[in-house]
Amino acid sequence: MSTVFHESVDGISFIYLNRPERYNALNKEMLEELLKVVEETEKSDDHVVVLAGMGNAFCAGGDISMMKDFANKEFFDDVMNTIAKIAMELYMMPKIVISAIQGSAAGLGLSLALTADYVVAQSEAKLGMLFIGIGLAPDGGGHFLLQERLGTHKAKQFTWGLKQVQGQEAKAMGLVDMITEEKVVDYATNLGQKLLTTPLVAMIKTKMMYHTKQKDTLHYYLQEEQKTQWELRNTGDHKEGVQAFLEKRKPVFSGK
Repeated sequence: MSTVFHESVDGISFIYLNRPERYNALNKEMLEELLKVVEETEKSDDHVVVLAGMGNAFCAGGDISMMKDFANKEFFDDVMNTIAKIAMELYMMPKIVISAIQGSAAGLGLSLALTADYVVAQSEAKLGMLFIGIGLAPDGGGHFLLQERLGTHKAKQFTWGLKQVQGQEAKAMGLVDMITEEKVVDYATNLGQKLLTTPLVAMIKTKMMYHTKQKDTLHYYLQEEQKTQWELRNTGDHKEGVQAFLEKRKPVFSGK
């Protein structure tokens, strides 16, 4: 079964993360498939893209089962390079991208969602970076994308706070642009259909002017995130965070 489902309907491309039994957690194979789908979508004639998740979550982040393989530098670099390409492709997509969040958008999942031009979430959705819970820092451009939406000071505190925010609070913070009580993909589809009746070429020109100026900055953060994750994977706090997660207990960090 494909872990990423793609379809085009009436001028809108839909990309669904399709690993619902794992809350759409992203493993190496799924990331590689997502990159291919994103690259194919960019070449399509559709002007609007909806990024969503199947099942009860948008995306729970990177699959923690990959952590055991991260000791292999080649494996680690392959995964991180794929993540960087996905983030850059979505951010520089010459289309209007809408992320549709239901359930959890955590860690790398939240980074992916924030690459969008419009972030839509169900009111009960939960958004959090949560990397700090396993002794890591954000990746997928998370530093850059949070800074864009929250400013540096609030981005730092949100990253450090191990906090998940819901609907109204996420909107008040600026993480989310719109919240809904209805099925979030339906809401995103309606938004996309409305956008198709607007001067989209002019909108996309504005997007690309802003994003092209910021492309080098995003590239810098993606490179630094890769270096940082490799360094942090050897810390005692990261090892304790992963072990505590697997044992379903609260971690005991030592700051080392």
